[in-house]
Amino acid sequence: MNDFDRGFLLGFFCGQGSFGGDGKQGHIILRMNDIHLALLERLVKMLPGSKINGPYKSPTKTYYQWSLRGSGLEALVASRTLEELKDWDMDAHIRYRTMVDRYFKKLDRIQ
Repeated sequence: MNDFDRGFLLGFFCGQGSFGGDGKQGHIILRMNDIHLALLERLVKMLPGSKINGPYKSPTKTYYQWSLRGSGLEALVASRTLEELKDWDMDAHIRYRTMVDRYFKKLDRIQ
């Protein structure tokens, strides 16, 4: 990942990222208005294993949901790219680390 893509990813996840899981596996989820579909498509190209679902409609908007789970998320966590969140936004970093601590303790490289 080049420096621009890394910065784009970090900034995007600071503002929009939802770090969590379903009790069995971790995930990162982004929900965005349909006018931002091109941004989500860029993430799919940057992060193998991610996908876009939707469109979903509510009474006030149409949106898409991007998600990363499984081996794609494991590869991103192992790369330590998102550890840089602590330099950008401490709240996002805490949410990310909570997900990592809960779902990725088995990865020896993650501390």
